[in-house]
Amino acid sequence: MENSPTTLGSKGLINKHEFLRVIIQCLYSLGYKKSASCLEIESGVRYKSIEFDLLESQILSGDWDDCIDTLNKIKDVKDDTRSSVLFLVFKQCFLEYLNRGDDSLALSVLQKRVPTLHMSNETVHKLAYSILALKEMELGKLDEDVISELRKRLVMELGKQLPPPIVLPERRLEHLVETSVTAQIDSCIYHNSQDAVLLYEDHCCGRDQIPTETVQILTEHSNEVWFIQFSNNGEYLASSSSDCTAIIWKVMDNDKLTMKHVLRSHQNPVSFVAWSPDDTKLLTCGNLEVLKLWDVETGTCKHTFGDHGFTVSSCAWFPDSKRIVCGSSDPEKGICMWDCDGNEMKAWRGMRMPKVLDLAVTSDGENLISIFSDKETRILNLRTNAEQVIFEEHSITSLSVSIDSKFFIVNLNSQEIHLRDVAGKWAKPLKYTGHKQNKYVIRSCFGGINSMFIASGSENTQVYIWNRQSSTPIEVLSGHSMTVNSVSWNPKRPLMLASASDDHTIRIWGPSQSNKIQPAETST
Repeated sequence: MENSPTTLGSKGLINKHEFLRVIIQCLYSLGYKKSASCLEIESGVRYKSIEFDLLESQILSGDWDDCIDTLNKIKDVKDDTRSSVLFLVFKQCFLEYLNRGDDSLALSVLQKRVPTLHMSNETVHKLAYSILALKEMELGKLDEDVISELRKRLVMELGKQLPPPIVLPERRLEHLVETSVTAQIDSCIYHNSQDAVLLYEDHCCGRDQIPTETVQILTEHSNEVWFIQFSNNGEYLASSSSDCTAIIWKVMDNDKLTMKHVLRSHQNPVSFVAWSPDDTKLLTCGNLEVLKLWDVETGTCKHTFGDHGFTVSSCAWFPDSKRIVCGSSDPEKGICMWDCDGNEMKAWRGMRMPKVLDLAVTSDGENLISIFSDKETRILNLRTNAEQVIFEEHSITSLSVSIDSKFFIVNLNSQEIHLRDVAGKWAKPLKYTGHKQNKYVIRSCFGGINSMFIASGSENTQVYIWNRQSSTPIEVLSGHSMTVNSVSWNPKRPLMLASASDDHTIRIWGPSQSNKIQPAETST
C-alpha cells in the first residue's frame, strides 16, 4: 500500500513491519498456516528473515560451506553467539562426514574448523568422543530420514540462539500480550483471583475482590482471643484465648463457621496454635503453658511435651507432619525438635542461646526462622547449617512466613511491618505502616492469591490490609471494640479473613455485598 504509515498506535511506538511479523508468527504457531501465508503475500512481510530462510535451506540440503559462510556474514551477532551456533553446525558436519565414511573431512572439521571458535579442549574432546563412540557402537550409520530429522533439529536450535531480527523469539505476540496483562494485574491493588483476565478491556478489580465486611462473629471464647490460624486446607480455623482454651472451628460450604471442638486441657492462657501440614493434628501452647498435641478429628489430647517447667512460646511443624520444633522464652530451654511421641530429636540450647520469642519452619522444610531477644531474626538453613542474622532497630513481636517459603514478615513495636526475603538477597526490607502497635503482641499474615496481601491487627481496634507493593494500607476494617491481636487469611478461600480481639470475639470478613446484611453472632 502506498503512503502506508510505518508506525502504529496513538503514540507511534509500534513498528508496523515488526507488528505484522509477530502476527504472522502467531498465526503459524496456532496452526493457521493458510491465513499466515495470505497475510505474508498481502502485506509483503515475511515471518522468516532472508538470512534465516537461506540458512534453513542450506542446512536442510547439507550445504555446509555456504551455511558457514552465511553465518559468518550475518551482522549484529555477538561473537559468543556466533561461535555457539557455528559449533552446532560443525558438530552436524562432523557427524555426517563420519556417517558416510569420509574420515578425512571429519578430521579436518575437528582440527581446522572447531579450533577457530576458541572452544575449550574439553569441549572439543567431548564432541569427538561422543560421536566416535556412536560409530564404534555401529549407531553412527544413520539413514537419510534420521539425518533429515537431525538437520531439522539443528534449524530449530539455531532459531533459539540467533538474535532478533534474524529470528523472532518463540510465541512473541503471546509473550507481549502476557507481559501487558501481567503489568495490569501487578498495578491492580485489589487483584485477588486466578480467573483468566479479559483481553477486551483494561484490567481493574474493585474492592469486592478482598474481604472488607464482617459476615460472621464468633463469640464462644469467654476472654481475650490472642491467636487464630486457618488450617492449610482452609477447612478449619483454630483459635486460642486467655480463657485457657483453644477452639477448632469448621468452615462450611456456605463459608459459615461452626464450632467443632473446644480444647480444655490447659491450665493457663493459650497464646499460640500450629496446624500440622496434613491438618490432622494441632499444637497449642502459651508463655506459661506446656505444649500439647491434639487430634483434629476427635478433639482429644494425644501428647503433652515436657513437664510444667518447660513452657513454650511458639511452635512449628516440619513438612512431614511427624516432627515439631518449639521455642521457649526461657534461655536455658532454647529450641527443641521432637517427634509426635515426645522423643527429643535435636536441641539448640546453651549459655549463648537467647530467649525465643517466635519461630517458624518454611513449608519446604529448608529453613528454621527464629526471633531472638526482641530485635534479632535468625534464619538457619537446616540442610547446610548456614545462618543469616538480621537485626532490627525496634523490638519484634511476631513472625509470619509466606506459603511459598520465599518471604517473611515481622511486626515491630515501632508501628511498622517489615517484609524480607528468606534467601537474604534484599539489602533492605519493604515496610508497611498505618496500624497502631506500641505495647502488645500484634500478629500479621500473608493472604490472597500468591500471598499478594498483608493483613494485620492493631491496638486501635481495626484490621489493616496492604497490597504488598504499597507501604500504605488499601483497606482499614472496623468492627472490633478492643485491640485486634491476630489475623489469618484463608489459604484456599482468598475472600475469607479472620481476626481475633481482646473483645472476646473472632470476626470473619468477606467481600463487600451490595445488599448489606447485619452479621449474625454465633455462640454454639
